[in-house]
Amino acid sequence: MRRVSKITAACITTAALAFTATACGESSTDSASSSSSSDGKLKIGAAYDVGGRGDNSFNDSAARGLDKAKADLGAEVKELTAKHGETPADRESRLASLAEGGYNPVVAVGFAYKDAVDKIAPKFPKTTFGLVDSVSEQKNVDSIVFTEEQGSYLAGVAAALKSKDGKIGFIGGVDLPLIKKFAAGFQQGVTETNPKASVQIQYLTTGTDLSGFGSPDKGKQAAQGMLDKGIDVVYTAAGGSGAGAIEAVAAKKGSWAIGVDSDQAKDPALSKYAGSILTSVVKNVDTGVFELAKSVKDGSPKTGVNTYSLAEDGVSLTTTGDHLKDIQAKLDEAKKKIVDGQIKVKSTI
Repeated sequence: MRRVSKITAACITTAALAFTATACGESSTDSASSSSSSDGKLKIGAAYDVGGRGDNSFNDSAARGLDKAKADLGAEVKELTAKHGETPADRESRLASLAEGGYNPVVAVGFAYKDAVDKIAPKFPKTTFGLVDSVSEQKNVDSIVFTEEQGSYLAGVAAALKSKDGKIGFIGGVDLPLIKKFAAGFQQGVTETNPKASVQIQYLTTGTDLSGFGSPDKGKQAAQGMLDKGIDVVYTAAGGSGAGAIEAVAAKKGSWAIGVDSDQAKDPALSKYAGSILTSVVKNVDTGVFELAKSVKDGSPKTGVNTYSLAEDGVSLTTTGDHLKDIQAKLDEAKKKIVDGQIKVKSTI
């Protein structure tokens, strides 16, 4: 049985990863022919972040949870996909439109929706909202969060063991608290595995400039700069910018890229670089989304803060290409120590 831990909202500091779309003109996929739930059928509303279904990353992980709900629970789903350049009111309107349409639960994918959920959830007390990657104190919200730092620690172990000279790089999309969790865990995993190794940390943008999550050119430039300095393993947690970093690494023989969110070696757009993708740090958002949907169907909606950790496979490393095969025993050992509490992974640098 999955062990879910409870934490207070103060334990998570959040910020928006990306801008989302205006309610007018946003793209949608509506597999439900009716917005009424009078027939008792489970109806799920989903508000994706920029890129939506088909991004082969964060949004697609949530989409897999919706697909499982369709297959296993007979759910109907309405999906709204965000675009760049919206206002806070647009996010609120998107969530409200789903709730008004009788969709329950309503899942907000990405913590750009945090403020909107806080404002809209109280207006629909009979609707359960899911908020991925952020925390809301509203009573009818399931805050779905992950221990990104733990998965990143394992990636750090892999990087340290695979690097020839111990020169390793981390590229973050924006210097936000969430992305710094990735960096902190990764750096700790590297240095505790090889104390002589070093990790160069670089963020593509800072503050309120969120373009670092959607600029492959910036990712490629940053990775190239690291490669020019002799770095031979580059881990990128930067949304769509990661594709550029992977492209740069693949062009340098003997170098490794580490992906994020989904198994990027299986991304059709990156398939030609698969041989250079050592692994990807995956957050199993689909698990959190499906468990929320099932709880609503069962009549006992999940609420509060639900943390999916390494112990429950909430985060994990992919093994596509068998590039980790020779070091799997050491990765398993590190995972066991984290789960047992022997290794305490930092969430800040």
